[in-house]
Amino acid sequence: MGTLLSFAALFLSIYLVQLGSGSLGPLDALSGAVMGFSTEQIGLLGSAHFFGFFLGCYVTPRLIGSIGHSRAFAAAAAIGAIGALLHPILQGPYVWALLRVFTGLAIAAAYTVVESWLHAKTGNDNRGRVYGVFRVVDLAGALCAQGLIAFLEPASYTAYNLIAMFCCLCLLPLALSQRVAPDTPKAPRLRPIKAVMLSPAAALGIVVAGVTGAGFRMVGPIYGVENDLDQGQIAIFLASAILGGVAAQYPVGWVADKTDRRHVLLGLSVLAAGSCLGIATLVPPGEAASLYLGAFIFGITAYPVYSVSAAYANDLAEPDFMVELNAALIFLYSLGAIVSPTISAWLIALAGPEAMFLFMAAVHVMLVAFTLYRMTRRAGTEPRTPYRYLPRTSMLLGRMFKGVNGGPGSRNGAKQDRA
Repeated sequence: MGTLLSFAALFLSIYLVQLGSGSLGPLDALSGAVMGFSTEQIGLLGSAHFFGFFLGCYVTPRLIGSIGHSRAFAAAAAIGAIGALLHPILQGPYVWALLRVFTGLAIAAAYTVVESWLHAKTGNDNRGRVYGVFRVVDLAGALCAQGLIAFLEPASYTAYNLIAMFCCLCLLPLALSQRVAPDTPKAPRLRPIKAVMLSPAAALGIVVAGVTGAGFRMVGPIYGVENDLDQGQIAIFLASAILGGVAAQYPVGWVADKTDRRHVLLGLSVLAAGSCLGIATLVPPGEAASLYLGAFIFGITAYPVYSVSAAYANDLAEPDFMVELNAALIFLYSLGAIVSPTISAWLIALAGPEAMFLFMAAVHVMLVAFTLYRMTRRAGTEPRTPYRYLPRTSMLLGRMFKGVNGGPGSRNGAKQDRA
């Protein structure tokens, strides 16, 4: 308990980061609709965010090496606050897209600093508990951020000032903490091609997770507007998917630790495609309760795809490649996340709101077909690393769970003979 309390400043900082970042995307989508942005332009804002997010994941470890953890976090908070404050001042979809690049970079940088700090200050005896609390804080922040959407007025100074305030507040816990910043971590090499060659099915699963997660998060508010949901209902719609993802973690993890991960990935993809088709074809427009249920089922089936794919890839990796592998997985996720909001928004403009979920169903059908093909090319393998929920937050996350309960780098997590 003493260790967890000593990390309270870091946890509070990351909660505030999530509170601001999780509400900025939906607020931008709703604000863009109020200001007359086209659907495609609103989608571009989501793509710009994830482009900045990838840049932040890539450059922050090197920035930490140059100026240290505390200064890097302060720079990230400043960039995020400035990006939010400039939204009501510098208006226009392409200016906002540039601002979203900077805010995405700031969010990734903040997570990278905190996760690097947590890893450096924990040992194998307490890392599992610290990681568990980190997961709870991350999810709680995401849920509360969606709740804020019900109360933030789109395209208003007050709403963006509140988000900027969260960016500033996240500095206080670290600034007032008496804990000494850790030594600078070595930045992982980025080798996505090696990750793809290691497990093509897992790599495609990660990309599909980026496509579906980012598309729903960034364009979901526009889907809600097109279905005549009010702002409070859109907040519940977005939160329902997160709750579904949370509810799925334990049962999916239990099954994924008992059998070939590809069977779990296959089942999730089939169900995710079915849930997307159901929302697109069976839910009447404006039927809020049915949309909430559909989003909840979508979260149950689509959100665990990232963690299952990552677990399967880690089963096949050599211990000394684990950290680099998880950095590569973040890169692959970012590829899907960058293109998805723009494509989803374009499809909504072209064929109506149901086209977004038809697109997501199509990418899951593609994943099903490719996974079935890969199962004919490689024999099944027993799970060798424990399944765990993985936030897509930084390229250094692999360090944080290294050595936990048979995780990467531990004796139980070491790879045996490759299948």
